[in-house]
Amino acid sequence: MVALATCLGTNSARSQNVSKINQPVKVALRQTDGKWRLYVNQKEFFIHGAGLEYGDQEKLVAAGGNSFRTWRPENGRESGQQVMDRASKNGLYVAMGMDIARERDGFDYADTNAVAKQLAKIKTIVLQFKNHPALLFWDIGNELNLNSHNPRVWDAVNEISKMIHQVDPNHPTTTSLAGINKELVGDIKSRASDLDFLSVQSYADIVNLPHELRESGWSGPYVVTEWGATGHWECGTTAWGAPIEDDSSVKADWYQKRYQTAIAPDTTNCLGSYVFLWGQKQERTPTWYGMFLNSGEATETVDVMQHIWTGKWPEVRSPKLQNFSLAGKTAPQNIHLLSGQDYAAAVQAQSFNGDSLTYSWEIREESSAKSIGGDAESEPQCLPGLIDQGDTANVDFKAPAKSGPYRLFVYVHDGHQKAAYANIPFYVDVKTGPMASH
Repeated sequence: MVALATCLGTNSARSQNVSKINQPVKVALRQTDGKWRLYVNQKEFFIHGAGLEYGDQEKLVAAGGNSFRTWRPENGRESGQQVMDRASKNGLYVAMGMDIARERDGFDYADTNAVAKQLAKIKTIVLQFKNHPALLFWDIGNELNLNSHNPRVWDAVNEISKMIHQVDPNHPTTTSLAGINKELVGDIKSRASDLDFLSVQSYADIVNLPHELRESGWSGPYVVTEWGATGHWECGTTAWGAPIEDDSSVKADWYQKRYQTAIAPDTTNCLGSYVFLWGQKQERTPTWYGMFLNSGEATETVDVMQHIWTGKWPEVRSPKLQNFSLAGKTAPQNIHLLSGQDYAAAVQAQSFNGDSLTYSWEIREESSAKSIGGDAESEPQCLPGLIDQGDTANVDFKAPAKSGPYRLFVYVHDGHQKAAYANIPFYVDVKTGPMASH
């Protein structure tokens, strides 16, 4: 097993255009003077990447990205072949994820027949894509350690890695872990030693990654395959248990700090990172993890990553949020509203370019999802007809008639496909309860 490296810093990677390569690139790990480096066709490559799903590859290139990570070959909108061909055209390299069954979803790694069938299925994927010029490395499973108790999962990962190395000598293997600790590293060292490097995923806790790597006993190369916003399991909550989401400007500040604290300083073992998520998804809210809105508008986190990757800010930057309140209160004040009563909300935002800003508002039911590990969620229902003026920085609205938890969302648009956003959770009491802060 080679080792797990985080991030180091020169990107000589994009010196060649993937679309001009007519054969598989040869990707290798080398340790020189104690420092791990990733090489693509003999040229040093530092990963400036993002988790893409079905996000916009072209916007990633424009922002200075050189690679993207997938969770499976297809993404629900394009086939694996289409994803890879598009990457090749755009000059991007792909960390191809393979959807390995998880114990938390009911898969039994003591079932040798099921494990063998999975290995055969994965082999067909490897044979299909191993010669594609956009392929960078194979990522065997996502967070297989999350809520997992059977260490045989790492035996299966090891067998998959060995199979890959037998049929594909040109691309390394890894697996993406939910965090890292000594017991986990011990299991992988003893059971999955065929892996070439490790990959780690961490959110607010990523600032502790350098310490956790030392404590875990991992001294090899690694990639950070997910990092970004504070996780919904890591933040403060209201009295009724609704997680409190940072607004888009606070998130942007955290992206900058987390990269500079946990990723950039490791010039010894880190091979780069994939920020999460270059697109939009529903996970507790429609805005929590996506760096874009569903409309395709980019937020401040995209600006930050462009600055990190290129050293330059975009010519047009996203609006910056300054204040947001509902009935004169903010989210940590546990806002209770009376059903059917009228209230006001206000947001303050700044345009970097002096452009006029427009606003849109919506009220949604609070998500009841209890999913973990990024599993699919249904988007909470949007309630129409409650907001009187939806296109200004100050609005009046009527509290929903039904008691329970809700969120008020605001979106700030600059007319150049850039936006900011925020939301505040609130609780509706029916008639008898006065509005109060708990």
